[in-house]
Amino acid sequence: MSDIFIAGIGMTKFGRHLQRSYKDLTREAVEQALTDAGAELQDVRQAYFASCVIGFMQDQHMIPGQVALRSMGFASIPIFNLEGACASASTALYLAAQAIKAGSCDIAIAVGTEKMNSPDKAKMFAAFDSAWDVSTLDANRDALMQMGANVECPEGSQSSRPYSMFMDVYAAFCRQHMKTFGTTQRQIAAVSAKNHLHSVHNPRSQYQNAYSIDEVLAAPAITYPLTLPMCAPISDGSAAVVLCNDSGLKRLKGDASRAVKLLSSVVRSSTDRHYSDYRNHITALAAAEAYEKSGISPADIDVAEVHDATAMGEIIQAENLQLVPFGEAGAAAERGDFTIGGRIPINPSGGLESKGHPIGATGLGQVFELVNQLRGEAGKRQVEGARIAIQENGGGLYGIEEATAVVNIFAKQ
Repeated sequence: MSDIFIAGIGMTKFGRHLQRSYKDLTREAVEQALTDAGAELQDVRQAYFASCVIGFMQDQHMIPGQVALRSMGFASIPIFNLEGACASASTALYLAAQAIKAGSCDIAIAVGTEKMNSPDKAKMFAAFDSAWDVSTLDANRDALMQMGANVECPEGSQSSRPYSMFMDVYAAFCRQHMKTFGTTQRQIAAVSAKNHLHSVHNPRSQYQNAYSIDEVLAAPAITYPLTLPMCAPISDGSAAVVLCNDSGLKRLKGDASRAVKLLSSVVRSSTDRHYSDYRNHITALAAAEAYEKSGISPADIDVAEVHDATAMGEIIQAENLQLVPFGEAGAAAERGDFTIGGRIPINPSGGLESKGHPIGATGLGQVFELVNQLRGEAGKRQVEGARIAIQENGGGLYGIEEATAVVNIFAKQ
């Protein structure tokens, strides 16, 4: 099969966009991606539109992609709507690539858009409630509490203010990792401080404020061991990617040498495992498959973007991606290994904790960063000599792990 290329990328600033519609955000990201690729609307033969809460928050159920893309001029082509919790946008990229590989088109676009902020705070947090099995709520909570059992939570380490139920999920992941490997709250805070430092140089980041480790630890508690800067905010935003094969790349007017190769793309669903069987985590299995398909090893990776809805997510996923041995990511973060200039820079964008987390757009926001890194166009957050990049994006929860996980590996031409 011919190679798959990322020919164009676009992304809005992530943040609070109360005065902008989701159609407006989509238009901005898509127009950027088309311009970057040297493409016209009529060059695109299929579109994959990802979102999770536009129906819930904006009352635009069923055809959000058609409404957004038709309104900016796309007509007649297939437009597919996708929902996979926080992994929706990465799933859109995967399916667009599969369509090109199958020969059904030579140029496709993947788009992720979310508009989550609202004056109705209760509704904002309720938007997350169906990202796990709503028919087994008690069983869900019991499984998570078992993961975090026997870890003492200091007095005052639980917020009295409302927050996403997924912070409790990540707190359980934290406590299980702390029990198993001796990971410390300070090591988790080191991840957060590093990501906030990276975000200072990202103009599309929701937050651009540096924190020290001690400032992260002293910040308002969410649920132990997580404090506010360790957790991703609620965000609005859009990101888009133009994909093509060799023939599609020749039809575009952009600089073909800036196109980035998609070496492998893997999607996995969760399995039934005990939480102590960390080596068979959904992402560990997806990563192993992605490495095998690409012919790339973990040692070849120059830069990574991983799903850090909390700082703990980066620790877990760095291990699942085999960037460090299991149990060693906390210490590696504290040493500075994951910082730009360190051994394996992770989340140079600032990650979800700083860049923002508009859940239906998040995965393509990660791809936007990695393509810029491989092009050598990331400015002050550039990872020197970056040639191979890996992206990990998880969505929802089933049992004790993500319901779906996507791993993509990219290469500079």
